[in-house]
Amino acid sequence: MKLVLAEKPSVAMSLSKVIGANQRGDGYMEGNGYLVSWCVGHLVELSQPEAYDEKYAKWRYDDLPILPEHWQYQVSASTKKQFGILRKLMQRKDVESLICATDAGREGELIFRLVYHQCGCKKAGGTTLDFLDGGQCDPGRLSEA
Repeated sequence: MKLVLAEKPSVAMSLSKVIGANQRGDGYMEGNGYLVSWCVGHLVELSQPEAYDEKYAKWRYDDLPILPEHWQYQVSASTKKQFGILRKLMQRKDVESLICATDAGREGELIFRLVYHQCGCKKAGGTTLDFLDGGQCDPGRLSEA
């Protein structure tokens, strides 16, 4: 099974139609050896300053700049449900490869990688990671690929 992760639902639906993943699940599509899901934009974001130290809960000019040794991330409160779905999909034993179908460029790849790492995805063995420019997805172009 291949898990395709798009940046937004509309791209995921276009991909699903082309690859034949037409069974609807909660937050994903499945079929023809594929799972197709989406990020709904930025699911994972930088933690607030107070996550590093309570003294940063109130801004003081003397504390700036705040440059943590290790950056912390958190799941956005408004997207926790979809994040949980993606984590379960990534942890499925039958998922043997992941396809990043977010928009090509730094932001799209960052969205994918933050979700991948926050989910703790450490697929081993035969798992591969492939990239597809999800921003250029329309059924006509995809069926040509």
